Amino acid sequence: MLNRNKFLLAASALVLSYAANAGFEIKLSGEDKIIFGGYLKADMRYTSGTVASRDYWIGTSGVLDKSTSNLNFAVNETRFNTKYIHGDVTGFIEMDFFGAAASGGYGGANEIFTNSSNPRIRHAFIKYKNILVGQTWSTFVNTSTFAETADFGGALVAEHFVRQSQIRYTMGNLQVALENPESFGGESKKDKVPDVVVRYNIKGDWGNVAIAGLGRQLTIKDSLGGGTKSAFGLGFTGKIKTFGKDDVRFQIHTGETGRYVGVASVTDLVGTKVESSTSYMVAYRHFWSDAIRSTAFYGNTKTDVSNRDRTQWGINIFKSFTKNLSFGFEVGNFEMAEQNANSDYTQFTAKYVL
Repeated sequence: MLNRNKFLLAASALVLSYAANAGFEIKLSGEDKIIFGGYLKADMRYTSGTVASRDYWIGTSGVLDKSTSNLNFAVNETRFNTKYIHGDVTGFIEMDFFGAAASGGYGGANEIFTNSSNPRIRHAFIKYKNILVGQTWSTFVNTSTFAETADFGGALVAEHFVRQSQIRYTMGNLQVALENPESFGGESKKDKVPDVVVRYNIKGDWGNVAIAGLGRQLTIKDSLGGGTKSAFGLGFTGKIKTFGKDDVRFQIHTGETGRYVGVASVTDLVGTKVESSTSYMVAYRHFWSDAIRSTAFYGNTKTDVSNRDRTQWGINIFKSFTKNLSFGFEVGNFEMAEQNANSDYTQFTAKYVL
């Protein structure tokens, strides 16, 4: 009865506390709590060149006949999440507001009148002890190696960047997962064998590195004769502390990683052939002071069947005005060398972390 009364008292009072980078926490009982998090983000982005403007660069875009400039204001990256914790069980859901805009559509937006935008699910998973079930970052992805950038995610043209449904088991530093199959460039509706990901993490006061392997069965389009092909890829990633608060982050991927790397810069299948690629990204973050920091980054992906050669580089500066509020400015370039196209961009961003 005493424990029940304590639970009711805590629930009715909704004691609200704040933890840095963890969101607002509502404690319901000794083992029950809800955490609300996310951030508000506003961007002003100017692009100029022969690669068609996007809200942020992914691994591909349209090629223009002549150099064109574009200015755009957006808040679509704004996101919110909720974490439910009951003892060993955690449930997590997160949404942002890119909607169909993330794949090139308007996502319900109307810039003429209201500039509305559709919400989009990012994560939705359940975790119990060492088992995770649901949608989140692929086990192939080491999120600590994403560069701090105004252009969301850094050089996505060369980075692992996949969120999808999966079943993951973690045993110490080893992670093994069965993940959603999708034959990008193939007959995906006939995929029937899950992707297999194995990853080993090494962590210390110096930072972390991860080695990941990927195995898949890809389905060729029926119009090209059908059938399946096997694909295997490797990734080596890390975040290493250097001097003071500085760090260097890197990603190296090789083999038949396909859609797992480059955000559409690489397809799994080109006709009946499995695409192989080599990608690398490096970023260095330097703290000028406790409140001011900069990141310089570079990424490149090359493929062997479609002969794509795509690069992004950038440099930025961020200043934290409070623990939760920061402003940033970034300049950079995105290039699709095989199509002799590139665009420069500048971006101003404001971010308030809940």
